Amino acid sequence: MHQPTTYEVDGDAIRKERMQAGLTQEELAGRVGISRRYVGLLEDGTRLRMGPKSYKRLRKALQVTDERLRLTPAEDPPPPRERE
Repeated sequence: MHQPTTYEVDGDAIRKERMQAGLTQEELAGRVGISRRYVGLLEDGTRLRMGPKSYKRLRKALQVTDERLRLTPAEDPPPPRERE
């Protein structure tokens, strides 16, 4: 089965699940193996996609299914966001 190159994530859903799990951004980052800053960028919508390995670790750390995080496969990278 083909594994997508990235997964589109819903930052609000990540934040909600993290808070329900009683985790800080730093605690979640440590469990997933990413930086606290990266967790923040995902939650605030600055980063919209994750690689498959990080995505699987995030799902495992939060003990949730794809549907709970509302993740969908995405093949093409998003266009760069303009800085204000």
